[in-house]
Amino acid sequence: MESSTIATRRLVAIHNHTNAIGTRYQGATTHLPKYSALELSAPDDATKASRDIAIADLWAAIYALFTLYHSQEYVPLASIAATNEDELRRYLMITGLGRPCQREMGEVFAENIIFLSRATFWQGAGTTGYHNRGWLLSPAPVYPSTPSFTRSEMVIASHPLRPPKPLAGEILYRRYCAAVGQTLEIVAFDLYGPEGRNGVNNGISQHMAAFHKWHNDERVNSAWGERGSLETHREYIEGLLADSGVVPCMMSWDGELMGYVEIVWVKENHSGQYYPNDVIVGDWERGVHVLVGEDKFLGGGRSAIWLRSLVHYIFLADARTERVIGEPKETNVAMIKTAVNASFHVHTTIDFPYKRSVLLLNPRERFFKSDKLPFSETNA
Repeated sequence: MESSTIATRRLVAIHNHTNAIGTRYQGATTHLPKYSALELSAPDDATKASRDIAIADLWAAIYALFTLYHSQEYVPLASIAATNEDELRRYLMITGLGRPCQREMGEVFAENIIFLSRATFWQGAGTTGYHNRGWLLSPAPVYPSTPSFTRSEMVIASHPLRPPKPLAGEILYRRYCAAVGQTLEIVAFDLYGPEGRNGVNNGISQHMAAFHKWHNDERVNSAWGERGSLETHREYIEGLLADSGVVPCMMSWDGELMGYVEIVWVKENHSGQYYPNDVIVGDWERGVHVLVGEDKFLGGGRSAIWLRSLVHYIFLADARTERVIGEPKETNVAMIKTAVNASFHVHTTIDFPYKRSVLLLNPRERFFKSDKLPFSETNA
């Protein structure tokens, strides 16, 4: 990637308060943030006749902007000094990464200003179909909505047909987390792995071995209550893999396994039957059941990072998912606090047959409107 040059144009401070335009409040408010407009320039390279900026490099520059100016909801872009500026401006507008300036400002360059949106950037705008630098390694097109039905011992529910499960061992999400200097990955559970297919390690995959080890740890068992034999745990995972309503995954730091998560479609999950009447479950709403298996990855701000990243992945995976739900034990105060700092809020308590839980809700709009992802453990 070639590095572009970012310069601050300090001629004007502007904001994007579009709903005041044309009213008596236009230009009269003082409570809104105002931002300096920036210029983006192609790198100086005497060996090149053209001073184009590749779309992938523009996206990377925007990533840098929303890391540097992470507290800003918008970054005003006054100009792009590149020979393909028209192409880049169109890319910003049609992907939703940017929106036009709608305020009458009087400055000569006002009509050219584009407001880059932090919320749409973190929702993956400008990635799928343009380059492979986004957080989803194999982004899929939106799965069509068609009716389906689940009838089981615990659930009878109508819901949309769910997409096929990811391939075993497929990396679903990857993000470098500067706060800890490591890369977080979310990977689809691989029951057999190369070990099982090649007869290595008694045919036990790394995922299966870690899952079995963790659930026989007293700390994990006290929360999950799934202590058991290897065969018991294998049957547990096989049941999940056969269930279209849940995707079991492993999480890792720099490739070292650290935790496990079940990402469920709430409509056909038994937990949804216990929600109060004022929580209406959407067709694409998802929930998480999660554990950290390795003690070395507890604390140090890591919980905030992986939880926010997990929510980020779920919202990226399907744009129709408007809310993520969690149900930690009421006594798990640390997890509840971490969740609240990740834009969840405590809605109520609910009683399952096996535990009393806090019902946590995280709406898409609030998650992406807040400043939660660049430096996850410090941004409240």
